[in-house]
Amino acid sequence: MKIFYGWRMVGASFGIQLMLGTLLLQSFGLYIAILSQEMGWSKTTLSGAAALQSMESAVIGPVLGWMLDRFGPQSIIRWGIVIFSLGLFLLSQVETVSTFYVSAVLMAVGASLAGYFPLSVALVQWFEKNRARALSIMGLGFAMGGMMVPAMAWLIEHWGWRNTATLSGVLALVLGLPLARVIRRRPEDHGEHVDGLDPALNAAATGPGSAQPLVQVQFTVRQALRTRTFWLLATGHGLALLVVNAVSVHAITHMKEGLGYSFAAASFVIMLMHFGQFLGVLLGAAIGDKFEMRKVTALCMLSHALGLLALTYASGMAGLIAFAVLHGLAWGLRGPFMSAIRADYFGRHAIGVILGLSAAIAAVGQVAGPLVAGVLADLTGDYRLGFTLLAILSALGSLAFMLATRPGQKVAASSTVS
Repeated sequence: MKIFYGWRMVGASFGIQLMLGTLLLQSFGLYIAILSQEMGWSKTTLSGAAALQSMESAVIGPVLGWMLDRFGPQSIIRWGIVIFSLGLFLLSQVETVSTFYVSAVLMAVGASLAGYFPLSVALVQWFEKNRARALSIMGLGFAMGGMMVPAMAWLIEHWGWRNTATLSGVLALVLGLPLARVIRRRPEDHGEHVDGLDPALNAAATGPGSAQPLVQVQFTVRQALRTRTFWLLATGHGLALLVVNAVSVHAITHMKEGLGYSFAAASFVIMLMHFGQFLGVLLGAAIGDKFEMRKVTALCMLSHALGLLALTYASGMAGLIAFAVLHGLAWGLRGPFMSAIRADYFGRHAIGVILGLSAAIAAVGQVAGPLVAGVLADLTGDYRLGFTLLAILSALGSLAFMLATRPGQKVAASSTVS
């Protein structure tokens, strides 16, 4: 039996996400903690690098979306892997804040061109009935990358952070470029069909007297922007990223400096968090195409908030485990839904630009989360005020998702991008 090519793309996307997550995206907090100690840079200074990375997403998102819709994902992903690798090589040579910032921007641009966004755009073109499952399986790679944080911590402690960054740059090229070759544009361009199902055969099997499936409405960019749903989803996504990015940048430092745990113990908690993320992604793969995703996502926002509060006020390992479970499960379950729900609501036709514009808006949360936590930590001496504020905002984000109902379907299926 022939395997639908879309599932091969899912496997390659899983591998790319695993690579990016392991080598940097899930391990960035390790570099932050080491540089804070070795270089003596303030939390605000280090948070600025994370802010620059997120600002890059806001700038490049709409342009990248247009490029993906126009040219397809494969060549863009290849360039992304090369740029990501160059950023890691430069990170290994960092001596000044300015060089660190340049390396952070290069890594961010590379990860944007090769990572979650273009891979999601590619997969939503190939899947409809199994869209949430496909995106969730891809997300397993990123979650498993987080489970490799203790291994990265071991490498940094025993080989040094400079050697670890250099090795990571080499691995990015060796592993990433072959995987990028598997990613293709639309199934129609390669003699395939969405979900591997020929519409003509399905219509013949259904017969003239049977109920026909509804044709999915294809929104143009302009029509999507005019809906309330687009802005509610972007707002909720941005509020989620407040917590996700703040935790990624500052959680290890908080556990070391604020709670008195060792570097190894803090890394172990982060590994548990990513194991929870892994389980959340598995759960999403099982239920994502069966339940209303906006309601599940609203519950995830409350779990993000409770998890961050558990981390903030932990008086022992039990509190840190609660954080790892609550935040990790919410992250893994919610993450893949962000692209799936937009594709379900707005269709495939202009999904690249729609996701790009959404990413630009949500990037406000990516920028603000680490900055708010870092600045308030420098001012107050710990992370309690900053983390508490972000947890409250995350809880409020659940309302945005609850209100983000499917937009009215008054658009012709043959609409074009505008």
